[in-house]
Amino acid sequence: MTDTDLRPAPKVSFVSLGCPKALVDSERIITRLRAEGYELTRSHAGADVVIVNTCGFLDSAKQESLDAIGTAMNENGKVIVTGCMGAEPEQIAERFPNVLAITGPQAYESVLEKVHVAAPPAHDPFLDLVPPQGIKLTPRHYAYLKISEGCNNRCSFCIIPKLRGDLVSRPLAEVMREAEKLVNAGVKELLVISQDTSAYGIDLKYQESRWRDRDWRTKFIDLATALGELGVWVRMHYVYPYPHVDEVMPLMAEGKILPYLDIPFQHASASVLKAMRRPASQDKTLQRIRDWRAVCPDLTIRSTFITGFPGETEADFEELLAFLDEARIERAGCFTYEPVKGATANDLGLPPVPAEVAAIRHKRFMERQQQVSLRLQRAKVGKRLQVIIDEMGTTVAKGRSKADAPEIDGKVYVSTRRPLRPGDIVSVKIERAEAYDLHGVAG
Repeated sequence: MTDTDLRPAPKVSFVSLGCPKALVDSERIITRLRAEGYELTRSHAGADVVIVNTCGFLDSAKQESLDAIGTAMNENGKVIVTGCMGAEPEQIAERFPNVLAITGPQAYESVLEKVHVAAPPAHDPFLDLVPPQGIKLTPRHYAYLKISEGCNNRCSFCIIPKLRGDLVSRPLAEVMREAEKLVNAGVKELLVISQDTSAYGIDLKYQESRWRDRDWRTKFIDLATALGELGVWVRMHYVYPYPHVDEVMPLMAEGKILPYLDIPFQHASASVLKAMRRPASQDKTLQRIRDWRAVCPDLTIRSTFITGFPGETEADFEELLAFLDEARIERAGCFTYEPVKGATANDLGLPPVPAEVAAIRHKRFMERQQQVSLRLQRAKVGKRLQVIIDEMGTTVAKGRSKADAPEIDGKVYVSTRRPLRPGDIVSVKIERAEAYDLHGVAG
């Protein structure tokens, strides 16, 4: 037996910030570290090294990342920084010159190399130290499935392409093998994520790959069809309303994938959308939504919007409110515009919207959206919905309907006389509705 065998496993404390795509990056790093024998700890103070996976999209997110790095430096001192903010390391290095290393997003190998230097592994890797599906930071019954990296869009308010590069899609067979491992490990809901899910495979010219003795194109409709064969909930996030999205509506209507689309519309005014460099035809978008609902009446649309973008007028904002009413957006979030360093929106020459005006518009948006949401929610009272359980209480479980993604949408509070476990999917009769949440009884 060698001295290396006798050493305790080195401990790593991990902080993951930002969006679900960054969470998947964290899961990949943690999976590799566990495979090499590292132990994860929640305490910075007792760790051999701390890894902070940062977010660099908005100034507020950057400040949260800097605060997390500062906490790790104060409590430990041996800190490796990675993630989106690491793509422009100057701000980190200036504030924290003694961090061990700074790497950009998706730099898994660089992170591991730095960890090896700071805290060498105690023994050689044994892959059976981790489950086949890898280490997940989500609950056991749902998981994020990242299908691509980067983005080809050049929205004026966004610097993601600068941080993560252009679109790089994973071949369909590779995605499906990961999805199968997750399902085999007990995952009941797959949340498909990327920067632009409906652009999946464009960079590969929709090349074919083989899964389950069939050749599949690396394309949005093929991916949705293949995932629909796994027999679990499949939820599509970050989908742009391109015409070919129409092709998945029959799959949703047939129950193959969830009747849910997360579409970041951002605004409804043609002039604001043009300044944002987004698709700028509200009429076509509204007609597309009508056509989708004609095929799949149960479709839920979630979206995000921005108020206070440079040049936004009161008329533009009123157009956005009218869009909410007309489109019947079931789930909507709203952000007040924040200038992002390096974004082209800063150089458009458009008049800034005063902060107090943007804040008032945000409040008005949320009030209008709550009215829309409450009206749609009340229509569910008396109906039976399928609900996936996230958390069990003494007599009331907390779960989500097919219309609710974890962390960002509403909850269904389920009264039950029998014990329910996370991941159970139960039929619930809805008895009461609020703007975001539902209450019902398991039947």
